[in-house]
Amino acid sequence: MDKRSKKNPKAQTKLKEFVVVTIVDEIEQAKEYESLLKVNDIPALVKEQLDPSTNTKGIVVMVPEDCLDEAHVVIESQDAYDDFYDFGMEEEEAADDFDSDFFNDEER
Repeated sequence: MDKRSKKNPKAQTKLKEFVVVTIVDEIEQAKEYESLLKVNDIPALVKEQLDPSTNTKGIVVMVPEDCLDEAHVVIESQDAYDDFYDFGMEEEEAADDFDSDFFNDEER
């Protein structure tokens, strides 16, 4: 009598088809990437993974291998958008500081 594994072999095969698209340090960022990918119709999952070379845990975001290139584009686009937004906020804060210094000098 064959003893079958309790785990579904199809699920194991599907998981093996998933590849790492990015590694992050914080679970919040991994969840944001997972949501971003899913909104763009890319299946994604988050897993903790042990890095054997450093013996530290990392958080990986995984996608199906055939979606890897598209996932990279989506994540890089979001990172570029975030960088642009951060740069704009820094410029605005610098302008606010400049204006307040300018007006303070006039009052003297």
